[in-house]
This record gives sequence, structure tokens and C-alpha cells, in this order.
Amino acid sequence: MSDCCTMTEEKPPNPNKHCCPDNGRAGAEVSVKTIAHHLKHPWTWRDAGVRYFFCGDPECNVVYFGDDDSVITRQQLRTRVGVKEAVPDAPVCYCFGVSHADAVQDASIREYVIEQTRQQQCSCDVSNPSGRCCLKDFPRHS
Repeated sequence: MSDCCTMTEEKPPNPNKHCCPDNGRAGAEVSVKTIAHHLKHPWTWRDAGVRYFFCGDPECNVVYFGDDDSVITRQQLRTRVGVKEAVPDAPVCYCFGVSHADAVQDASIREYVIEQTRQQQCSCDVSNPSGRCCLKDFPRHS
């Protein structure tokens, strides 16, 4: 297990990262708005007023966690988390409905998404469960 949360004088903590209480890996901060968008029943969830983070580890059942170590698991979401699934129909781009298989079969899709992103026609900050741009999740073409 990673010891990413140990503070040392040589390495100041990253204020936008925190360690998942389940696997100990660092996760990037994500907005409450993003979390609420993906929950099955957002009206039952109460924001504890802490910072929240995304766990992108495919082996971990936790998707979101607070800096108070509260967790939100895959089962609590209505959205599939593509980076946590190793299947062809796993979502890669939430804004334009692109699956991993789509992106592998047609490299031009990535260019389309890049252009849409340039034109600010995407909503990755809310649509993607990670709260970040989906282009990082596209498969690499040789």
C-alpha cells in the first residue's frame, strides 16, 4: 500500500489530493456538484462540508471519498465509472457517449472530442465521474 499521506519536510502535501481510505492511493479533488450528478439518490446524500476526492483505482470499490474518510461506492452511483471497468462498452467520454470500443475502432472520435473541447462544447467537470477531461482516458493508438 502506498504511503502517500505521510507528511515529510521534503515533500509538502498536495492540497488538491488526498488518500483513499480503502486503498491508500492519492485521489484528485472533485466537486460536490460532480458527485451529486452521479449519485443514484442525490436527495438522500448530505454534503458533510469536507473536501471530496475521486478514486480511479479499478480494483477499489470506492469512487468518492471525503477528507473525513467518508466514502461513496460504485453501488451508490447511477453512472458507470469507465476507468474502473475493463470491458469494451465502458464509457470513455461522457459528454458524447463514447465507449472504449468506439474509441479503439475509430481514432477520429478522439479528434472530434478534442475539437468539441476546444469549442467548449463539453461538460467533463460534471459529466465525467472523475470531474476531469475525458481525453486522458482515451485508449492510445499505435
